[in-house]
Amino acid sequence: MKRTITKIEAKPRLVSKTKVAAYARVSTGKDAMLHSLASQVSHYKKLIQDNNDWEFAGVYADEAYTGTKESRTEFQQLIKDCKTGKIDMIITKSISRFARNTVTLLKTVRELKSIDVDVFFEEQNIHSISSEGEMILTLLASVAQEESRSVSDNMKWRIKREFENGVMWGGKSSLGYKLVDKKLIIVPEEAEIVKLIFQLYIDGHGADSIRKILDSKGIKPMYTKTWGHSSIMKILKNRNYTGDLILQKTYVENHLTKKQKMNKGELNKYLITDNHDAIISKETFEKAQAIRTQRASKNKSHAPRQQYPFKGITKCGICGSSYTRKRMRDKLVWVCSLSARQGQEVCNAKLVPDNIIVEASNHILGMDQYDDTYFKSKVKTIIVKPNRLLEFHMKDGTIINYHWEHPSRSKSWTPDMKEKARQRSLLQHQGGKQNA
Repeated sequence: MKRTITKIEAKPRLVSKTKVAAYARVSTGKDAMLHSLASQVSHYKKLIQDNNDWEFAGVYADEAYTGTKESRTEFQQLIKDCKTGKIDMIITKSISRFARNTVTLLKTVRELKSIDVDVFFEEQNIHSISSEGEMILTLLASVAQEESRSVSDNMKWRIKREFENGVMWGGKSSLGYKLVDKKLIIVPEEAEIVKLIFQLYIDGHGADSIRKILDSKGIKPMYTKTWGHSSIMKILKNRNYTGDLILQKTYVENHLTKKQKMNKGELNKYLITDNHDAIISKETFEKAQAIRTQRASKNKSHAPRQQYPFKGITKCGICGSSYTRKRMRDKLVWVCSLSARQGQEVCNAKLVPDNIIVEASNHILGMDQYDDTYFKSKVKTIIVKPNRLLEFHMKDGTIINYHWEHPSRSKSWTPDMKEKARQRSLLQHQGGKQNA
């Protein structure tokens, strides 16, 4: 039999394109810098799309972040997308745009190199995945980091000179004042609120009482959602309202972390007297400080702070706030902290007697007597729900519900009824484990 051989031409092999993304960043939110960022994004988008061997994988851009920080949102998303195979190569303008911290740079480059992702630095004309790439990057990144330190030192010197000359650096508007060209200008209607807060405090009202009075008068805070204890105390402690100004109350830890810290004596502070128009007199301010000190001294206890078993574990099922322990007449109860501070119109969560939580814990864990160590080894959180329901979230992932009765009703329980309730809780716990 004669055989016929038919030759079939192989289809040309498709060459996969390199998935290329770009990373851009500016270190300040000023309009000029944001315009520069927009230009960078347009440039990279066109550059990648015009290359037939490349597939556009996006442009990742961060605004107003320093290159020394690893917490840049877009930067972190870029790394995440590289790990999931969405990107083969990253293009960025320079080492300093990518990272000024040598450790951050090398750590990131090595991490990307291990998954075969290349980083191309335009200004230095370096591919990180090349054999000599890491050595050159180490040297250049060290130079960039030193440049960052030098810029930081120069800025600190400049700020120090301005402080010594009584010039504000940074700062922001606060209730009563608007910051204009580094000067505090009084906002009359806000200044009246500040005066009222100081007067109420001197008249004997505490921060919580002042909050309720402001709310009853329909006076809304300017820079927070609601009046709170801390926001009112912050106003009462602010010397700026006397016309004096204290400079360098905060400082930047170092040029790498850029973390701002409260100045507790690490650096000099500068007091500029009669720097701007006062809202209250110095006498009024000092009188308020004397009252604050007296109250703090009265409330201060030198005894070790007592730790209560359910503190930090019991949460409100309505607003999510922690429950706090209080003494009401002759009994101990746990109440929602938000409801206690701002009233039931904000959160209408109900209080729970301390002995009820103890009783519930004993039933659920099968304890004859409450054992705090054992309790904390088993229970993660207690959520206080409406309709007298306690929701125990166990550390093994199960959730056990416990309905409690008012103390007057629970007293009528017979030992047999209590035992049956305990058995139901145990069965529910065991069933929850099987379903987990």
